[in-house]
Amino acid sequence: MLTVDVSKAASFLSEPCEDALRPSLEQAANWLQNGGGRGSDFLGWVALPENYDREEFSRIEKAAAKIKGDSKALVVIGIGGSYLGARGVVECLCSPNYNLKKKDTPNIYFIGNGLSSAALREVYELVEDVDFSVNVISKSGTTTEPAVAFRFFKSLLEKKYGKEGAAKRIYATTDRARGALKGLADAEGYETFVVPDDVGGRFSVLTAVGLLPIAVAGVDVKALMSGAEEMMKLCRGNDFSNPAWQYAATRSALYREGKKVELLACFEPSFRFMAEWWKQLYGESEGKENKGLFPASVDFTADLHSMGQYIQQGERMLLETVVRFEPDDNQMCVPRDEADGDGLNFLAGKTLHEINTQAMDGTLLAHVEGGVPNMIVRAGKRDARTLGELIYFFEYACGLSGYVLGVNPFDQPGVEAYKKNMFALLGKPGYEAMGDELRARL
Repeated sequence: MLTVDVSKAASFLSEPCEDALRPSLEQAANWLQNGGGRGSDFLGWVALPENYDREEFSRIEKAAAKIKGDSKALVVIGIGGSYLGARGVVECLCSPNYNLKKKDTPNIYFIGNGLSSAALREVYELVEDVDFSVNVISKSGTTTEPAVAFRFFKSLLEKKYGKEGAAKRIYATTDRARGALKGLADAEGYETFVVPDDVGGRFSVLTAVGLLPIAVAGVDVKALMSGAEEMMKLCRGNDFSNPAWQYAATRSALYREGKKVELLACFEPSFRFMAEWWKQLYGESEGKENKGLFPASVDFTADLHSMGQYIQQGERMLLETVVRFEPDDNQMCVPRDEADGDGLNFLAGKTLHEINTQAMDGTLLAHVEGGVPNMIVRAGKRDARTLGELIYFFEYACGLSGYVLGVNPFDQPGVEAYKKNMFALLGKPGYEAMGDELRARL
């Protein structure tokens, strides 16, 4: 079971956070479990691991099996919370090189998360000559980036298979009853899955939003949900035996002590997109009202050779959270070289995990001595159950942290500003006057 070690952060606090933040955490936990706090309409994720829709879950598994049977590729179209969690789990458990590996599951391409012509064309060309399916994910169906991408891939499917054949290869994850995508799916006969009304996008990886592409990659989604359920039960403990309390309290206390940036680090390259998911989760939940830690991430040991200097001796505004996994099976051992030209025969016979562990410990000591408080999240082996635990842990701690900070953790009013400007500059009907004013300022 996941644990949190905050011992290398305690010395940076002027008073024990258990005493200072207990009342705030008790209130936050009550709001998460019983409602009453700001954003309480979006708490569906809190009990999701035990009360998710079993009938829909079964349909997800059947759809994944169908896709694996009739497609060489799945194009997942979505942005933000509609793709980051799924991509994070697939890469963490199946490899960042998933599409290059020999396997019996389809390649998975994530698109519709930007407006790059080059990126879209590349995926278009990769799938145009193979059998493929599309999972389009959007609550409304009108978000610009995925809606634009869907136009291209819907057209390609219809060109390859005809409208009726294309409809059997399009899976829409969208609103239960309304919205442009739901209307199109009903009219065209796409199989649909639900983005729950009470689960915001960045908390939706354990819904159909994440589960369908994760299942297509061959990940055991039952184990993923089981791990999340175990962590959910642990997080119901409203005291400091709860790892989410420990993490939320310590990062909140360090923020009050003047830390401004939280680095999420891992010594496994496969964790990169889990960190991207975490950045959205915390940045969008806490970055409001001129408050909040800025979430950033680093890949160790690689980034120790690029960002290590700043972390060690730059402005002392950083705190660091490190995710550690147990060793994978089939560890590689360093071979012996008779010439020993690199002077590394002292490592001969050691597993890479042994070496990586010493790199982790050496980095921990150096960073703490350099003025960077560290928290360690100790997870289990990199498997579906562990990822389920980790996802729920970070989600629950995020809800706690947001309420302790004094913001609504479940809205995102700031993201609308750039959208309005973009619509105005593109000439969307109704935005003409605003477009003229913006162009005059450019």
